[in-house]
Amino acid sequence: MVLFAGASLPTLAQKTLSSINQALRYSRYSRLSLKIIPIKVSETSYKVQFQVEKIEEKPAFNLFSFTYSILDSYDEEILSDNTNILTADDLKFDTDKHWVFEKTIEIPATTATAIALFTALDTRQGDEYYYSTDIKSSFVFDQPSFGAYYANSVGFDQNYLNAGESLLFKTKDGPTLHSFYYPTTLEVPYPPMETKPAAVPRELQVIDQGDFLENIPKSFDKIGYYFIQSDTTAATGMVLKTAHEAFPKVKDWDEMVDMVTYISTRKEHEDLKEAEDKKKALDMYWLGLTKNSDTAKDLIREYFRQVEFANLLFTDFKEGWKTDKGMIYIVMGPPQEVNFYLDREEWSYGGTNESSRIRFTFARVKNILSPHYYTLNRSRAYQPVWFKNISIWRSGKMAF
Repeated sequence: MVLFAGASLPTLAQKTLSSINQALRYSRYSRLSLKIIPIKVSETSYKVQFQVEKIEEKPAFNLFSFTYSILDSYDEEILSDNTNILTADDLKFDTDKHWVFEKTIEIPATTATAIALFTALDTRQGDEYYYSTDIKSSFVFDQPSFGAYYANSVGFDQNYLNAGESLLFKTKDGPTLHSFYYPTTLEVPYPPMETKPAAVPRELQVIDQGDFLENIPKSFDKIGYYFIQSDTTAATGMVLKTAHEAFPKVKDWDEMVDMVTYISTRKEHEDLKEAEDKKKALDMYWLGLTKNSDTAKDLIREYFRQVEFANLLFTDFKEGWKTDKGMIYIVMGPPQEVNFYLDREEWSYGGTNESSRIRFTFARVKNILSPHYYTLNRSRAYQPVWFKNISIWRSGKMAF
């Protein structure tokens, strides 16, 4: 595995999905968030929602340019011939929180790979936002034939749902869908230089909740994750992570103790977990690191802001901060470069040239629960930079 990248750069004339830097997707300062939600209508037809979440307050539509492409590989050149412009006339919904385009995409049954790419250009400063997803590929069992929606028929685009909230499901196969509930608490990941295999739970409890009707709001009341299927014999479905009412923010002092594990020594973390007064113990912990109350307050705010972003960006069937990507994001900060390939996602940090950059590679794993499940390729070579960034955090500064 290459940690310090030395691959040649693509030529400027060729723009492919794998050569596009998608770092804005994970930026703390993005004005928009893009999402693609495909639903299978037939063996060759897919209804696709191209969603734009309005992070910026009341953005003007005419300040942005939107396009989409359907590509047959991550290396296919993106040209005007395979790029479709989306205008205001194409809007399906325009709400306070979303712009939504909806298109029916035809993909021949013989096509093995089809990737949807959604692009938004902010014409004010030239920022380009990208979001891509495999409609068909070797890492996707199949697309579900149903969708989850907010009450206004906008497709559900979050990575999580707060327990007690409801969604509306629609399916062409009606009139019912099936729900499984997993009341599972999953552990935090090992650090990037730990190469021994992660512990696997011996048993994964699953509760069959039976059928529920489409087009009637379904409430998800318990914390854990749900797996929804239209056909329980099919190798496809939708995973839905449910979290406490404060998520993606931190709920209480006990959770804060859990979350400082990435920058704590084992002894520090054990002492925090055993403390009777968690708030007092945490106050002393942060003050002990910074030796200054104002610096401690700033550090706490920034650290848990990173946790919140990790939850927003990377939650799957685990809370975002517990995923491999979330761990790297919290400690290292947002990556400067993000590149997607069929079998992996690569993050690059630092360095003045390609040979000196540090690269984290997340291998894509085929998983029935999620077509976007990635695990970090771990290596002992990460140890120096990992400890360096932890030391920066512990000295009272942000590590980026």
